[in-house]
Amino acid sequence: MSKFDDHIDLMRDLAKNAENMDPHWTYSRRNFLKSGVAAAAMVGMPFALGSKAAHAARLPYSPDYGPLMPVNDEVTGLPLLQLPEGFKYWSYGWTGDLMNDGVATPGAHDGMAVVAADANRIVLVRNHEQGSSTSGHYMPGSKGIYDPRCNGGTTTLVFAPQQKKWLSSWASLSGLIRPCAGGPTPWNTWLSCEETSNGLHNGASKQHGYVFEVPASGIASGQPLIDMGCFSHEAAAVDPVTGMIYETEDSTPSGLYRFVPNVPGRLSAGGKLQMMKLKTANNASIAIEGQNYGYFDTALENAIGTTWDVEWVDIENPDKPFISGTTYGGVRSQGLVQGASSLRRGEGIWYGNGVIYVCSTSGGAANNGQIFAYDPRRETFTLLFVSMGDGIDGVDSPDNIAWSPRGSLILCEDGGASPQQLRGLTLDGTIFPFCATNMDFRVGGTIGPVTRPSGRTFNNNALGNEWAGATFHNEWLFANAYGAPGITFAITGPWDNGAL
Repeated sequence: MSKFDDHIDLMRDLAKNAENMDPHWTYSRRNFLKSGVAAAAMVGMPFALGSKAAHAARLPYSPDYGPLMPVNDEVTGLPLLQLPEGFKYWSYGWTGDLMNDGVATPGAHDGMAVVAADANRIVLVRNHEQGSSTSGHYMPGSKGIYDPRCNGGTTTLVFAPQQKKWLSSWASLSGLIRPCAGGPTPWNTWLSCEETSNGLHNGASKQHGYVFEVPASGIASGQPLIDMGCFSHEAAAVDPVTGMIYETEDSTPSGLYRFVPNVPGRLSAGGKLQMMKLKTANNASIAIEGQNYGYFDTALENAIGTTWDVEWVDIENPDKPFISGTTYGGVRSQGLVQGASSLRRGEGIWYGNGVIYVCSTSGGAANNGQIFAYDPRRETFTLLFVSMGDGIDGVDSPDNIAWSPRGSLILCEDGGASPQQLRGLTLDGTIFPFCATNMDFRVGGTIGPVTRPSGRTFNNNALGNEWAGATFHNEWLFANAYGAPGITFAITGPWDNGAL
């Protein structure tokens, strides 16, 4: 039987059984979907708010898992990553590798999550933040295409945890511009978010800046969810108790948005978009169409443990990408004129422990990152962590974030440090390095040039390429190396020894 035949059999089986597979573990754990009361009871902050440990001194090793050292990949035998002792990993889906549907794996591996799983299979959807509006889509057929001129989109991957083996991958959505991150849902789908408001005025055949939904099996419809807004999206997180979806915006200033669906779990039925407003005095202002408006900029507040009360203002026209002409910011300006609050480059967002964790990549005094927690039951927004810069606490502009099975956060770095790392943020606010890229493919580098079965050769220095798409499922951590080459990793090891 051919590789393609195996792929078709797998697709049919997934289509038949996907509804019986669990969603992302953060939603299925302790039957969250069946008990809103249980979820609402678990809203205690897992960080020691106000603790000086949130400004942890830079450590040369992980306090939980030990020092990082080069570890050989179980697939290629190459020392692609540095990890603590006892951890192993399996690489997959290098840029250019042929997938099971015959399509070459796109580049720019970005946001990702587990969207369905059972004992034998873990299904992930992975974004590819490609931004061309002239290169054309990469779908093998006519389905799953939004704008045929554009080359961003998603691929779907299947991993067998018992066999420690990657089974399949295929193109599941294309025709997007810069689908950066997104988020998993409790109903076994992935929300892919475009980080742009480009459109007809700069080469595309349609307006962009939307959210798209991708199923765990098969191919997406390719239809945008208009009511979720048209802006420079970054990521999304679902509150399983209410079905509301929280969205970040990668710009400065940027809004934190709440989408209230008309029918929870059925986003195509539309809903209302709102922007967060903190109940505090304004500390910044912005000119919009010749008039100044005051707002609160969270990046200027640096006291760990500060908590604000939250209210929400309605966005009357979520499908307004421009203030006027082609001046971007039409959605957030509707909130700012009502006094809504701002993040500086709102990026990663994740649901866990009844809390929505939010990352401001350029927030804080050093412009190097902040982590907040929004409590949807108490309607509060709390500053949990502020990065003081790579030379002090080691955190270099956190981007994608994810909640771990042990209740800590993992942060994907997206800054200028080399090598870029995955960082753990523990329950008491301590930061530690967990994984670093070891990929220098230059002649004389840590690895040297590598030629893949596709015939593509990589001979660049990839030590400074960002991390993206970290997502846990039980004893597995999946994550992406973003740049050339884009690679997806499945990592496992002695998790019980530490905080992740």
